Amino acid sequence: MKATDGEYYRAVLRRTAGLSPSQRLIVLLYAMMPTDRAGAVRMTGQELAAEVDMTPTVFSRMRRQLVESGWLEQSDRFSNIVYFRLTPRATGEENVVPMRRVM
Repeated sequence: MKATDGEYYRAVLRRTAGLSPSQRLIVLLYAMMPTDRAGAVRMTGQELAAEVDMTPTVFSRMRRQLVESGWLEQSDRFSNIVYFRLTPRATGEENVVPMRRVM
């Protein structure tokens, strides 16, 4: 997390202003959940859907839309369970290291 958790979550909300309320809820849910070293949330879609009182079918469809629009990405797969993480678009973090000139 950056600075304080509250500031981080407010920044995620600001970045997701153009999404539907359900999509914003899912992005914020992924931002709030504990992650592994790769940034993946190690919970199934069914578990995450239950956290926000959403049916697994609706959750899965919304998550697929978020993947297609670049807010989430698949991180890992274990058997038939797929784990997802936020993309830099959602987190606001740059994943490119600026190059330095060697002298």
